[in-house]
Amino acid sequence: MNYQWYPGHMTKAKRMMQENIKLIDLIIELVDARIPASSRNPDIDELGKNKGRIVLLNKADLADPVYNRQWINYFTDRGAYVLEMNSRTGEGVKKIQGLVGEACREKIERDKKRGIVNRPVRAMVAGIPNVGKSTFINSFAGKACTKTGNKPGVTKGKQWIRLNKNLELLDTPGILWPKFEDQEVGKKLAFIGSMNDEIVPMQQLACDLTELLQKLYPQAFAERYGIKPERKPYRILEMIAESRKCYGKGESLDLDRACMILTDDFRSGRLGRITLERPKEGALEE
Repeated sequence: MNYQWYPGHMTKAKRMMQENIKLIDLIIELVDARIPASSRNPDIDELGKNKGRIVLLNKADLADPVYNRQWINYFTDRGAYVLEMNSRTGEGVKKIQGLVGEACREKIERDKKRGIVNRPVRAMVAGIPNVGKSTFINSFAGKACTKTGNKPGVTKGKQWIRLNKNLELLDTPGILWPKFEDQEVGKKLAFIGSMNDEIVPMQQLACDLTELLQKLYPQAFAERYGIKPERKPYRILEMIAESRKCYGKGESLDLDRACMILTDDFRSGRLGRITLERPKEGALEE
């Protein structure tokens, strides 16, 4: 299965970000704490290579706390300012203003020496689709400034938001990149809902997710569905269908519904706090 999704509006969004980068002091990059490496767009790295960087591990409440700490250390060691966060509840959001001050300390000091005072820091909020950028901005601002949704592609254009006299945010659409060199990356992005589910074969996706969860969190199946995991992925989907009484015509198992139950349970955290990537994986070594 080839996981890939790059609709035309993403090319336009990338071009818009390139045009506005000269106005920016700082990039606030949201990543999904369950897949912190795969949810980083390399185009954003290239775009902001000379800018300050804050990395927000969003949806940290859905990820394994042990690995949240490891990922914070990983990004900190590479020069980023890092914070774990839950933009939906606002947990961690209050710490961001202070982090902006730290990340832009040199810029602020330069302004003071030039006699420039009260010039706000301009930060671009960037990330992949469905990572929670708009929810974060609304939580940070304390009001609804942007549209939000639980599917990719809600934010279509740029939007400047003045939070206070010290900080302005540029909200940008979620973008992927034209080609995933490693299909494991595309697969994980599909797991968390950063691709349009309508273009993804959900039975294959659910089998792939089942196979990975059996390696990393086999207890999740027993705790959620009462299923022992030592079986082939397709059989586990059948057992989920049986346990949740997913039947179609003629009492046949409705596997499509079982697949949706599994992916929804993973995405919502009902399977437990799960992290699919570890900082020490060979694929992440520089």
